Amino acid sequence: MKTGLVLSGGGVRGVAHIGVIKALEEKNISITHIAGTSAGAIVGALYAGGLSWEEMLTFFKTVPIFHYKRFARNKPGFIDTNKFYKDFFPLFQEDDFKALKRKLFIPATNLAKGTEKIFHEGELIKPVLASAAFPGIFTPVVIDKTPYVDGGVLNNLPIEPLQNICDTIIGVYVNPLIDIEPAKLKHSYQIANRAYHISFGSQCVSKFKDVDVLIAPEKLTKFGMFSLKNIDAIFEIGYEAAIQRLENQEAL
Repeated sequence: MKTGLVLSGGGVRGVAHIGVIKALEEKNISITHIAGTSAGAIVGALYAGGLSWEEMLTFFKTVPIFHYKRFARNKPGFIDTNKFYKDFFPLFQEDDFKALKRKLFIPATNLAKGTEKIFHEGELIKPVLASAAFPGIFTPVVIDKTPYVDGGVLNNLPIEPLQNICDTIIGVYVNPLIDIEPAKLKHSYQIANRAYHISFGSQCVSKFKDVDVLIAPEKLTKFGMFSLKNIDAIFEIGYEAAIQRLENQEAL
């Protein structure tokens, strides 16, 4: 039986994916295929590469994102995405999809053509970095002379690569959208964060019916995309939501 795991983007809220993976392992649910966007691409790649949930959580806690040494120079973005390559390289046996223990699909957005590309073979780390390169903050990643950015721009819940392969698909969506008070939209970053969620939500909600099990923790709404001080809390929310959801999914 082939079981697929789809991991959405969502910035640091993607740490909730690691909590879900811990719950899946405790329930003895074996994942054979993974598709992940943005933060989901990072978690998906690490999981497909054989890292434990403890190792993945440590990775997110110890890799500095906004360190001054990562600042971009003469590039379109504040943070140079390519400077994260050295953080990922030691984690894989080989910088190639074929070296992974699970089949992995990573969407990224082709900036030149305005189209999506699903990476699933060949060089691994650059597609992962590209899929997580949030436009305007992280610089695009050039692959074969083409600039790529966040896969969530076009597909934040990439179920498509798994639909004709897997018998069961588990979807994890970490950008739940709820109504908020207008008073909470006073600052530019709040406006940008809200617009980001609305955009992602509009393209993803219609896909919820196409997954067999959906895990979408509403408690994540209180955390912003870059709430780096709340990693442990976000992890626990993902774990608890998955445990609760999976209790009613004994068929898995």
